[in-house]
Amino acid sequence: MSLVSSIGNRFRAEFLAQIIHAVCSALTVVILARLLDPNGYGLLFLAIAVVEISKMFAKLGVPESAARYIAEYKEDNPTQLPHILRTSSILLLVLVASVATVMTVGHELIANRLDEPELAPFLLVGVVYLIFNVLTGYARSILQAFEAIQLASVVKIIQGVGKVVFAIGLVLAGFGAIGALGGYALRSFLAALFGLVVIYLLYYRTFEAAAEMEHGLKRRMAEYSVPLMLTQAAKQLDSRVDTLLVGFFLNPAAVSFYAVSNQIIDFLQTPAAALGFTISPTFGAEKAAGNVDGAARLYETSLVHSLLLYTPAAAGLVLVADPLIELVFGIEYIDAVPVLQVLSLYAVLIAVMDITSHGLDFLGRARARAIVRGITAVLNVGLNIVLIPTIGVVGAAIATITTFSLYTIASVYIIHQEFDLRVPYLLKNTATIVVITGVMSTVVFLLLGYVQGWVTLLLVVAVGVIVWAVLSILAGLLDVQRIVRAVT
Repeated sequence: MSLVSSIGNRFRAEFLAQIIHAVCSALTVVILARLLDPNGYGLLFLAIAVVEISKMFAKLGVPESAARYIAEYKEDNPTQLPHILRTSSILLLVLVASVATVMTVGHELIANRLDEPELAPFLLVGVVYLIFNVLTGYARSILQAFEAIQLASVVKIIQGVGKVVFAIGLVLAGFGAIGALGGYALRSFLAALFGLVVIYLLYYRTFEAAAEMEHGLKRRMAEYSVPLMLTQAAKQLDSRVDTLLVGFFLNPAAVSFYAVSNQIIDFLQTPAAALGFTISPTFGAEKAAGNVDGAARLYETSLVHSLLLYTPAAAGLVLVADPLIELVFGIEYIDAVPVLQVLSLYAVLIAVMDITSHGLDFLGRARARAIVRGITAVLNVGLNIVLIPTIGVVGAAIATITTFSLYTIASVYIIHQEFDLRVPYLLKNTATIVVITGVMSTVVFLLLGYVQGWVTLLLVVAVGVIVWAVLSILAGLLDVQRIVRAVT
């Protein structure tokens, strides 16, 4: 099977999983927003933010480091794979148990430090969510390294469907916002169970292990986990500490406005996340095989198509944010509109990073990425501390956009050093995409006055999509036949 065909098959599986997960997440977000008041909704996502920050100490880059060396050794020396799996899993379990213990003992202290005593019981349930969420991520990383994207996709689907069934089910059963968090924990348990059993049966048991682990491999795994851990720590500073600071400086309702906006952006990331997850191991494999030009062309094509999709989408989101928030979440969340409008640019930046960040890790440039991410993350915290008390929750969005833009530019430059990208080609296509976005946005803006409800909003969006598609085809950026072949 050719490289393109293989990637296409894996992409379809991951894209389907991301679509199912995104739809389930969207349903969960909307239904929970309707079932819970902004205060309860804010406490739920404040607790999730604490769990996500704790998760970086429970992982310390171990899953990603193991994945990197599995991808490297699976062709050259597969007898080392059982040792990599055994070493990484034992270390991960020790880390998870340690962090879970600290969080259990200190849950009331954490809640009081955040000046939210109602958060304490959420954090106890969050300990269970932490344990199985980390194990789910480990399973996905290992399956990705084996390029078993279809199996990794099943893990993702279990997470998505389980979120709808258990989170909403427990809220409807009368357990409130804390029940929703319990639902998150239950779906992570099922996803982790499936993923770990598959890894044990299909990979750990099937590879004959060498008599002992290769000398120095354990040390290299530990060393490579350090920049990955630093990158993850910086990521949490970027994506979670702002939520904590909004809760600290403002209130749970403001957290809910910020969370709603972020979840809409997350929903938009489905195609880019699927593409990035699928092609990242290929960058490292192609470079190791000496096919740097092929990897570079793959990255360029992925980047242009991501920009073609997300630049107009972000512009459209700015324009329809007001009716979208009111119709989907209700008038109680209307204060989320300016936050969503600012974060719309974030969708473009994340799309670029979805195909860039993991690629850098598989290319062995995790250290360089960690340095950049660390600097921008610290800057992000500083900007949040300055902007949130002065201009409110919108300040958190502005801080995120400012610092993540710097991180994205630096990361693309680093991958350019690896691949020697065709800059004129990228600039020409980017300029064309900006023109297409401008024309589409003008049409949508002129039609906004006709939006009266769901039907008219969807019609306006449909017109925008048609204008975008026609212009993209005329510009030669969108090949309908290739898209049809890719999804069939």
